[in-house]
Amino acid sequence: MDTNEFALLKLFLVGLLVNAWMMRGLSATDSFNIEPTSPQPKKVCNESRLQWEMEVCGEDFKRKMAHIDQQYWCNLTHFIREYHFFTFCTEEKSQILDCYWPNPLVESYIIRIHKHFFSNCTMEPVIWVDPPDDTLTILILIPVFLTLAMIALVVWCSKRSDILA
Repeated sequence: MDTNEFALLKLFLVGLLVNAWMMRGLSATDSFNIEPTSPQPKKVCNESRLQWEMEVCGEDFKRKMAHIDQQYWCNLTHFIREYHFFTFCTEEKSQILDCYWPNPLVESYIIRIHKHFFSNCTMEPVIWVDPPDDTLTILILIPVFLTLAMIALVVWCSKRSDILA
């Protein structure tokens, strides 16, 4: 028997074994119950309770923010911990009440909190100015010279293809 035929026979036998093992593992009738199950009743979000819970979270956040000087309200490093607890509180209360997070009610409350504390935190607009002429010239010439150098390199290599090959 030729070595190629022998290798082909071994490959065929291995394929048969793997196929048999896979078919045995994929048989769902032995391991699964195929009887229909009753659907779980879906719990409804209690929005009035959620609104009250958001107020509780917000009051706690307001109390903690009162301890921070107003000049630092726009610097996240000064109140990041309080804000984290606030968002965690809103998420946790939403989950407890079987509401998804963030839902429109929670979002509107968070927006109200943002308007109250962070409405004056707009950054000054950035005024773009052109770089000095020397810098601009260098920034334009570098890509031009690199392009010319690459073209020269390609032409030089194509002329010397007999030596380089």
